[in-house]
Amino acid sequence: MKLISAIIKPFKLDDVREAIAEVGVDGLTVSEVKGFGRQKGHTELYRGAEYQVDFLPKVKLEIATSSENVDRIIEAISSAAYTGKIGDGKIFVYDLSNVVRIRTGEMDAEAI
Repeated sequence: MKLISAIIKPFKLDDVREAIAEVGVDGLTVSEVKGFGRQKGHTELYRGAEYQVDFLPKVKLEIATSSENVDRIIEAISSAAYTGKIGDGKIFVYDLSNVVRIRTGEMDAEAI
């Protein structure tokens, strides 16, 4: 079992959600996050005053899945989130040792 964590641009969320649904993902967790990488933030103007925005808004997706589905999900996220510009995001894959569905007590693959 694996946990796929992806950081993407917020306006790409609907495209990514549709793409992963097509490859059979039943559920995911979405969080609004802020961060920076090579983009290093930007300068904005508010009421005539310039200020630096160091952390840019991003969306973090988390998907628990079986090991067999990882490559298809990564490909779906990568193609749907791609703009070709800096800040498209990153995908991380972690091993999951245990999963428990609280309501039923199901464990591991049955809980996903």
